[in-house]
Amino acid sequence: MLEDQKKEQAAPSPEFFGSNKKVIQPVKGKKKNYFIKHWQIYSMLIPGILYFIIFKYIPLGGIVIAFQDYNVFNGVFDSPWVGFKHFKNLFEYPEFYQVLNNTILISLYQLILGFPAPIILALLLNEVRKMMFKRTIQTVLYLPHFLSWVIVGGLVISFLSPSTGLVNEVIKYFGGAPIFFVQEPEYFRGIIVSSAIWKEVGWGTIIYLAAIAGINPELYEAAEVDGAGKLRQAISITIPSILPTIMVLLLLKIGNILDLGFEQIYMLLNPLVRDTGEVFDTYIYRVGLLGGQYSYTTAIGLFKSVVGFILLVGANKLSKKITGNSVY
Repeated sequence: MLEDQKKEQAAPSPEFFGSNKKVIQPVKGKKKNYFIKHWQIYSMLIPGILYFIIFKYIPLGGIVIAFQDYNVFNGVFDSPWVGFKHFKNLFEYPEFYQVLNNTILISLYQLILGFPAPIILALLLNEVRKMMFKRTIQTVLYLPHFLSWVIVGGLVISFLSPSTGLVNEVIKYFGGAPIFFVQEPEYFRGIIVSSAIWKEVGWGTIIYLAAIAGINPELYEAAEVDGAGKLRQAISITIPSILPTIMVLLLLKIGNILDLGFEQIYMLLNPLVRDTGEVFDTYIYRVGLLGGQYSYTTAIGLFKSVVGFILLVGANKLSKKITGNSVY
């Protein structure tokens, strides 16, 4: 009896199958375009978009002069096309390989020595508990980032001066002979790397401190309960937590491995150290702008971009496969 009642309750009524069935249609309201609705937010992107269009994408049209014997008076449209002539010359000039070797070596030194520096500094500053002392140290460290390389280069030259420089004063105090650091090829790469670290280490530290600030404090509390010390907490909690930030910055650094920047090298470069210190940026300036070989140096610039793109894509795939973190 109970089973019959359950079947009657579960069975659909005849009206369900009848013509009186009413289907509720959703009310179609007035749809608003998402971008129009939030136009105030998207309007803030306009300056950045215009910057990239005007200064990044439009100048890409100048790549064509790498395939021409470009003449300033004839312009892009009337200069003769020569195909891959300048790329062929690029790999035939011994000077090119010397500049390539200098660029790669200095970039590797900066990657090996300079990249871990802000990570280590951020880990150390994270353990400082006196906020006034911590903020003072941070300010002192990232202040050089806001100085131009003209000022920093002048400070480096003065600091290493053989007559009045602090380093040579210490050497003379201990009975040594003064050293012309900036004019000695064997010291030049070390000066470039160390000055770059001194200038940018504080700014990189801010990025990693911001990443560390997002770590859940309960992880550290649980580690302390388990008896983990500060070193173990840094290895097991802090570094794995900021690993995505580390990998993104590392990939961007690898993508720009042939782009050291013009200002720093140019401020410290001189004819005595040109064989070990000249990189692509200063070479393009000297040969391209001063020497008038626009097509040849444009080919070098295109070569740099292609190599950087290949390195970035390859490193990104490798990072995604090994660590699961990538730029895209």
